[in-house]
Amino acid sequence: MRNVSPSPIIEEARSRVLRTVNSEMVLLNWHIGREIVEYVQRGDPRAGYGEEVIEDLSKQLQSRVGRGYSSTNLRYFRAFYIAYRSRKPEIRHIGSGESGSAEEASASGKIRHKRGGVSLAALDPAPLEGFSPALGWSHYRALMKVEPAMVRTFYEIEAEQERWPVEHLERQIFTQLHLRLLKSRDKDGVMELARKGQTVEKPADLMKSPIVLDFLGLQGGPALRESDIENAIISKLSQFLLELGKGFAFVARQKRITFADEDFFVDLVFYNIILKCYLLVDLKLGKLTHQDVGQMDSYVRLFDAQGRTKGDGPTIGLILCAEKNEAMARYSILSEHQQLFAAKYVTYLPSEEELRQELERDRRIAEAIVKAAREEKTAKPKRAPKVQEP
Repeated sequence: MRNVSPSPIIEEARSRVLRTVNSEMVLLNWHIGREIVEYVQRGDPRAGYGEEVIEDLSKQLQSRVGRGYSSTNLRYFRAFYIAYRSRKPEIRHIGSGESGSAEEASASGKIRHKRGGVSLAALDPAPLEGFSPALGWSHYRALMKVEPAMVRTFYEIEAEQERWPVEHLERQIFTQLHLRLLKSRDKDGVMELARKGQTVEKPADLMKSPIVLDFLGLQGGPALRESDIENAIISKLSQFLLELGKGFAFVARQKRITFADEDFFVDLVFYNIILKCYLLVDLKLGKLTHQDVGQMDSYVRLFDAQGRTKGDGPTIGLILCAEKNEAMARYSILSEHQQLFAAKYVTYLPSEEELRQELERDRRIAEAIVKAAREEKTAKPKRAPKVQEP
């Protein structure tokens, strides 16, 4: 008689119970927050007597039902309700919050045009229905601090779709993932990002800059080598894959490519299961040069010839460099058919102000390059001077 282990059944049942408990806790905290705001404070979230009420309510609840209802927690419940006041207090089915077509998005969302492009923060939010069964109270505690509401919705969608742990959600919020993904998007792309989260339809959709590698624990300085970064990435591969983006799987390190009896080695190779293509990663300690770009272009061409199989899309090349310049920006702003990318990496967790300055600098460079490319494309060719016949 074949032995059958009940372990998977038990684990699945435990997971369902845990998800149910987490979901019920989210709803309970929302209802408590509503009671405080709507009935105790009579709908005014800023009522002056609110703090005294919370202290008294905390003492009553803790004496009657025990721990978990400190004044600090009650303030969280109140803030949670205020942030999600328009939500129905119910748990939705995964997928029910997905948005409709681009035409529907354009009809329901309003975009304010700003100098230098459009901002995801300028969109009017289209609220999701209910709360996600994939997210617990700790997720929503992190989310409720995010403003404006549309940016909060973006992170909620991403956390749900990608099953982010709370620590990763907090990290992506702090490092402003939404801004790192927005650089190369037009108005329609901004709307899509805001309403559906990060959709991946072409290589450029995957790319963000800077890529934050604080979790590697690397110390900068002259002693740091490219091999140190590579070893650290391999040792913390799951975290690197999360930072790299959606749908990546590790394939190889120091992948050998041979051409005309000469061997070349690619630092890291990944495969993206969404785009069905390989990603070659080259690590650079210094500033990106044209030689680096030429080398990566050769790697991509050779890999396409030797490693790509039937059904695979064109290989993507990504150069991760410590410093960037206009050449790097030129290869980061890509058309739909280009396959070379470059991004800056940082080995520490930057401050919010540093990130803001970095992204603003990228935006200015990107706009200048795009403008120059358009002017070059639309410029009329000069007429050759007439030659006098003898």
